Amino acid sequence: MTQKLISLSSRLEGELFTDETTRILYATDASAYREIPLAVAVPKSVEDLKALILFARENQTSLIPRTAGTSLAGQVVGNGIVVDVSRNFTKILEFNKEESWVRVQPGVIRDELNLFLKPHALLFGPETSTANRAMIGGMVGNNSCGSNSIVYGSTRDHLLEIRALLSDGSEAFFHAMSLDDFHQKCEGNNLESKIYQTARSVLGNYENQQGIRKEFPRKTIERRNTGYALDILVDMAPFNAGGPDFNFCKLIAGSEGTLAFITEIKLHLIPLPARETGLLCVHFNSIDESLRANLIALKYKPSASELIDHYILECTKDNIEQNKNRFFVQGDPGAILVIEFKKDTRAEIEDIVAPLIEEMKSAGLGYHFPLLFGEDTNKIWSLRKAGLGLLGNMPGDKKPVPVVEDTAVDVRDLPAYIGEFNGLLQKHGLNSVHYAHAGSGEIHLRPIINLKTREGNDMFRTIATEIAALVKKYQGSLSGEHGDGRLRGEFIKQMVGDHNYELFKIIKKSWDPQNIFNPNKIVDTPPMNTMLRYSPGQKTPVFNTVFRYYNQDVLQHAEQCNGSGDCRKTKLSGGTMCPSYMATKNEKDTTRARANILREFLTNSEKLNRFDHQEIYDVMDLCLSCKGCKSECPSNVDVAKLKAEFLQQYYDVHGVPLRSRLIANFNRSSRIGSMVPGLYNFMMTNDFTSRIIKQISGFARERSMPVLSKKSLKKWYGGKIKVKSEELRRKVYLFCDEFTNYNDTETGIKAILLLEKLGYEVIIPKHEESGRAWLSKGLLRDAKKIANKNISLLKGLVNKETPLLGIEPSAILTFRDEYVDLADDEQFEAARELAKNVFLIDEFLAAEIKSGKLDKNLFTKESRQIQLHGHCQQKAISSIAHSVTVLSFPENYKVETIPSGCCGMAGSFGYEKEHYNLSMQIGELVLLPAVRQQSDEIIIAAPGTSCRHQIKDGTGRKALHPVEILYDALLIK
Repeated sequence: MTQKLISLSSRLEGELFTDETTRILYATDASAYREIPLAVAVPKSVEDLKALILFARENQTSLIPRTAGTSLAGQVVGNGIVVDVSRNFTKILEFNKEESWVRVQPGVIRDELNLFLKPHALLFGPETSTANRAMIGGMVGNNSCGSNSIVYGSTRDHLLEIRALLSDGSEAFFHAMSLDDFHQKCEGNNLESKIYQTARSVLGNYENQQGIRKEFPRKTIERRNTGYALDILVDMAPFNAGGPDFNFCKLIAGSEGTLAFITEIKLHLIPLPARETGLLCVHFNSIDESLRANLIALKYKPSASELIDHYILECTKDNIEQNKNRFFVQGDPGAILVIEFKKDTRAEIEDIVAPLIEEMKSAGLGYHFPLLFGEDTNKIWSLRKAGLGLLGNMPGDKKPVPVVEDTAVDVRDLPAYIGEFNGLLQKHGLNSVHYAHAGSGEIHLRPIINLKTREGNDMFRTIATEIAALVKKYQGSLSGEHGDGRLRGEFIKQMVGDHNYELFKIIKKSWDPQNIFNPNKIVDTPPMNTMLRYSPGQKTPVFNTVFRYYNQDVLQHAEQCNGSGDCRKTKLSGGTMCPSYMATKNEKDTTRARANILREFLTNSEKLNRFDHQEIYDVMDLCLSCKGCKSECPSNVDVAKLKAEFLQQYYDVHGVPLRSRLIANFNRSSRIGSMVPGLYNFMMTNDFTSRIIKQISGFARERSMPVLSKKSLKKWYGGKIKVKSEELRRKVYLFCDEFTNYNDTETGIKAILLLEKLGYEVIIPKHEESGRAWLSKGLLRDAKKIANKNISLLKGLVNKETPLLGIEPSAILTFRDEYVDLADDEQFEAARELAKNVFLIDEFLAAEIKSGKLDKNLFTKESRQIQLHGHCQQKAISSIAHSVTVLSFPENYKVETIPSGCCGMAGSFGYEKEHYNLSMQIGELVLLPAVRQQSDEIIIAAPGTSCRHQIKDGTGRKALHPVEILYDALLIK
């Protein structure tokens, strides 16, 4: 087979990967399943797809279509060739505004499609919680719905036409057709004719029709996705007089890539909704209470009614980003129902909501009824959409598992169904998470089970079996929108009956006689508790790590990633995570891939040091350690932390590279260079000498090197005249980080002078370097020594009254991030207490501004425009809102935030020769083009020293730290 794959690769315009690393990364999706594929193809053209189909036919293997890989039922997991169309099949092919349709390739992202449509006042309605990375092909495959399905329905409802390749490689075009066209399609002897003939034979049989109508889920359940949609086809002409025109697109929707390989999709579009959105976020003491209230809410025709339970709300407390979105939560509710209304004005929404609240109160339902508008609604939906990822936050091996998370019943049956559901779980001593689509009768339910144990594996199956019977009792659908895959396929026979199941097999056989398209999904699926990520009874060794991992070990931290794919956002989605993926669009460069590769080898390696794998090194290599995942990953997977831990463990075996030692020793080399800064700077800037230095050090020849200030900040501070303390209102300590001390002395001087002008006594206490350079290169044991030394030196000085301020975000924020995880056990509490009183200078000044302690009259009233780029670690650990507050303080200073993620420099990353091009590519996504567009009068602000260096190298513009800008705005200096 190896030679055959090599031959196949040579015939493809795209790429074919057979290496172990890539196959591992495509062995999982967002489900509980894991199976290593034969290969991974990234095709570039339809001809590539045809070649892959021919190869699969000739070699008795299969093709598994994949877009974003966020399937929850194992749809894109299998032992054949995974075909990833997310990189190259991403074009919007045709758009017709007058007729309200668009034609796209399967790799177009749902939210990006709607960004394209927005100027035309049109929308593709279905909205999954993964909409900022979910692709149209995957939405068709699963027949996705989303939170607004009570208004917009499912993807199937908007599907007009599909172009696809059949299992013999022939091209087919599916669309609504007249009776004559249908019968004409049945004439012929090719594969396309045969699938129409089979449909006519199966669906034209009266007994089959009766069996389908009797056994399938109720039609009142909009979210019904069990098996193939024969219940939809049987209601079409010619099988139902007066029914809509026959269209196989309705069958392909929800078929999970098992029937044909989609190449183009034509979608119906709808007008944009009314411009005003209001969210009524009703708090309840219990799930049952919320579901009874949901029936009241639906009488008022909301556009969504979504449930968030106490488990998810609890998980938000430990998530940096979602904790900010809890502002509306009062107390500890058992559940919150988010009820959405869209109207032209707020007054209209208030008029609808008032009687709704009164009716709920009269029924004794709910205790808090906040109605939110504007930007607050985006925060609420962000929290709700993060639900799946947030569930990964639960510490330990017990996790909310996707087993019966997609059941749907008639919404009127929902309270009774959920009551019985929870009764079954209680019988087994289990609890469940409840969230999502109350308005359409589908609650995502996840029992909390440890799949690493034999008992847990057995329980996984037991719960699936018992709940399938319960769903059947209510004539519901085992799958509402997540699909059957290999998770629910085993129970389809139970849901629709033996005869209908045999019809499914006939349909599959007619479309795919050789079973090459995504086999073992929907029909002929293996037992649902096999091929899981975790083996029952698996043993994991104790890891001797440098970092502290709260209530878990390093493997469990990696396992928090459940594959939801939030890290596959693009530059259009906003945010920081993940900059390398945004630039390359390679799955290998996602946060998810890094967690997956670490989990794989820490679980399955036979080496004494399980970190000792080149495969992990290769996948971790393009992690910029930006910390975006620490806040933006809803599962709180801190890959920068994992990368640093991995590097230390890897170096224990292989030794530390010279360049890593040089970078880690930045403070020491700068201190030596500062004795003769002129000579040092000449060596770094002279073409001849700098080229030699870069070549020896492994730095990019194109990158300018940082230069030293003529005098260090500490030296300047030691020689300055101190302001008398009686003239000042408060004492603050300033952390003189190594970057400000040697490279950005002017910034440090202005920071001190600014603070003094504002009435603060500034003291630089005795301390060590921050350790950031050591951390960035994974030399954790050295960083640990530095951290403990700084904690010892500063814990007796720093408190609420005399805080520690810092200028460089990457340096000062180590106190609030890594130091707490590195501190010795006896220093742990001191580290935590110290972290509470350490602030970026922007944070401190913003707090003083908000408390009214600073005087605007000290600053100019001239008008200035500022464009601000936030530092990654500042965004992750703190917030750029503080910088905006500071820069906006002078009366006529106007600040706009550049919607950029990472600048691409990321400390030493952008200097390293093998990373330079990617560094610039990341910068060119948003930041550098945005800076170039600014006139010379516009001030460019950037708190991070690396960011300022990247801006200078990439645009020639000099960016300033916010404190420099504020100092320059002083009337009297």
